[in-house]
Amino acid sequence: MPRLSQQQLESHLWEAANILRGPVDAADFKTYVFPLLFFKRISDVHDEEYTAALAEANGDEEYARFPQNYRFQIPDDCHWNDVRAVASNVGQAMQRAMRGIEKSNPETLYGIFGDASWTNKDRLPDSLLRDIFEHFSRINLGNQAAQADILGQSYEYLIKKFADATNKKAGEFYTPRSVVRLMVNILDPKEGESIYDPACGTGGMLLEAIHHVKESHGDDRTLWGKLFGQEKNLTTSAIARMNLFLHGASDFQVVRGDTLRNPAFFTGDSLATFDCVIANPPFSLEKWGDEVWTSDPFGRNFAGMPPAKSGDYAWVQHMLKSMAAKSGRMAVVLPHGALFRMGKEGEIREKILGMDLLEAVIGLGPNLFYGTGLAACILIFRQRKKPDRRRKVLIVDASKEFKTGRAQNELLPEHVEHIYQWYRKYQDVTGIARVITLEDIAANDYNLNIPRYVEPVAEQTVMTVADAMKQLRESAAGAFAAEDRLLSILRKEELLH
Repeated sequence: MPRLSQQQLESHLWEAANILRGPVDAADFKTYVFPLLFFKRISDVHDEEYTAALAEANGDEEYARFPQNYRFQIPDDCHWNDVRAVASNVGQAMQRAMRGIEKSNPETLYGIFGDASWTNKDRLPDSLLRDIFEHFSRINLGNQAAQADILGQSYEYLIKKFADATNKKAGEFYTPRSVVRLMVNILDPKEGESIYDPACGTGGMLLEAIHHVKESHGDDRTLWGKLFGQEKNLTTSAIARMNLFLHGASDFQVVRGDTLRNPAFFTGDSLATFDCVIANPPFSLEKWGDEVWTSDPFGRNFAGMPPAKSGDYAWVQHMLKSMAAKSGRMAVVLPHGALFRMGKEGEIREKILGMDLLEAVIGLGPNLFYGTGLAACILIFRQRKKPDRRRKVLIVDASKEFKTGRAQNELLPEHVEHIYQWYRKYQDVTGIARVITLEDIAANDYNLNIPRYVEPVAEQTVMTVADAMKQLRESAAGAFAAEDRLLSILRKEELLH
């Protein structure tokens, strides 16, 4: 069976979105394309497993149909081909098939297909659904034809393309991979460690952690059962689970829910704790749940109550509370305002700084995130800082590290490497990085605004002697010409009088 290349698959998936263009708004493409992709994938893998079981049993069909031969169960009439054969009311058949698969796999696939309205014939007439079914039917998405990595990477590509196409609220579900890579490199998750993203979106942070362990330490399977995420949006949380499945992750927990109001993970009566906590939560979220935090049963307001109209420090405190006692470390993306806003946030910042958990503040360049031109920053926290980093914070101004793009600026691999090395070396770099003490910060009223500590280097023009002489001659010639003009005017004045 010929293998699909990543380029072929990406092209095919984008064409699927184009088939929907018109009846479906670009912002909703993901709601329809991703469930179709996953439905086809599950059906094709099921066919492969059936063929393998049949061969193993020397053609014994009864044995081949045993549930234990399959990763996911597909009930009768719920396979891709069953829906493809339907001539009318295709959306109804499709919705029934998807719900049937979810119910048959309650532990793994519940809610995985999201909440798209497949039965809305005004938006999705039978003819359109038949077209998109035929389009997907032209490719095989089983494991032999489309490896998990290629499928997963193409899927990431599609998420990015949707973000580019809509540029509305894309930042809510997609963090640029380069920013994620920087955060994961800094946290450096290792084999067997637990990783938690309380605002996991489409699962990009968890995926990058898997890639990092695979590339840096070896066996990413040691992470199975150690990956945890929570996401409020139904479609996005379903996409996160699809995304992890498509990348080959076999045991993880992504829970749909409101992390700040109803956290999902516990050890006994307390919040569960993790080795690595990483997130890009929604910036300055309003109506984040202050009404339940006044008496939070998990003690997440330990540094103070965040203001009702900005949830930034609710996320920070939730994440700090979720760090494991010894090995815990954390990276969070925040708007720059979180570094210097006073009032309640200033008081919380002072309390957290006093605990000596903050290790670094990294200011990023503008327009790197979808849906906002704002520059953001990354805060790094660690339960146990190295002895030479105690009572100190590294401030990095990486605001010039990006490639300018037409719609979006981009953090290239070399930019990621520069920033990572500044963090790793943890030392002063003129105009870029400075190690400051907690006493320095206290003297600045616990304000962490980067320009207070890192002054940009004024650009100096280096001039050769020849250039200087040329400039001097040109200036002299200009002065002489001006003098001649002035004398000429004065003579004319004298003649007139």
